[in-house]
Amino acid sequence: MANTLRTGLLMAAMTGLFLVIGFVIGGEPGMAIAFLFAAGSNLYAYWNSDRVLLKMYGARPVDESSAPELVHLVGELAAKDGLPTPKVYIVDNAQPNAFATGRNPEHAAVCVTTGLLQRVNDAELAGVLAHELSHVKNRDTLTMTIAATIAGAVSMLANFAFFFGGRRNPLGLIGMLLVTLVAPLAAVLVQMAVSRTREFEADRAGAELSGRPLWLASALQHIDTAAKAIDNPQADANPATAHMFIVNPLSSGGLSGLFSSHPSTQERIARLKAMAGEATPKPGPWG
Repeated sequence: MANTLRTGLLMAAMTGLFLVIGFVIGGEPGMAIAFLFAAGSNLYAYWNSDRVLLKMYGARPVDESSAPELVHLVGELAAKDGLPTPKVYIVDNAQPNAFATGRNPEHAAVCVTTGLLQRVNDAELAGVLAHELSHVKNRDTLTMTIAATIAGAVSMLANFAFFFGGRRNPLGLIGMLLVTLVAPLAAVLVQMAVSRTREFEADRAGAELSGRPLWLASALQHIDTAAKAIDNPQADANPATAHMFIVNPLSSGGLSGLFSSHPSTQERIARLKAMAGEATPKPGPWG
């Protein structure tokens, strides 16, 4: 219920951004058109944003015949957490990373990069997958995926305002400049607010699911170090999706590096190590 409320508030906030941009572009008529655009974007994002995201990254589905160990591990963890087994995807990308998407646990997908599979061991992979499944269970994936889709639409509408806004613009050139600069930034800030607290919660829940907080802590260290050295061109081209990943996938240069959608990896690791000092290791079929 709480996540449903937060998702509704997020969609309302994004709709508000659409209305402001629409007003700047064309006054009240522009605001009415923007409202219709926002309503359509919200509906489309709810039903299709997961497919859009997976297609954007060129993710390919895998099954027990093409990636048996990965699919089996996802199934074991999902069963342990009382979840339906999500679809599993792999992205051909050298940067180690992962994300989950889907509007609910019954329509969820977990996606990992080839770089992740090459750079972490089985225990660390279990920690990463448990983290992503925690996002699925808490229904974070709905909010996070919708945020990615609508934030991209806000940026597109802001660009439209810059190139096509004109005579009916009631705020003049200054208003146009404010919209083109502030609207995309506001969308990013909404994403950041959504993402940061949820990463800590997914770390905690994922560590409890795997039974070994240090597995995820070790994986985060390896992923963070490698992600800083290996570019993710798809993420750099679509920065509105950065908050979906377990570790910030964006290059450190340019504006994208200034707006990290994730809390400090070192703080996340410190919290997991504190959990490990308090937890009793639990056996599992993955290690």
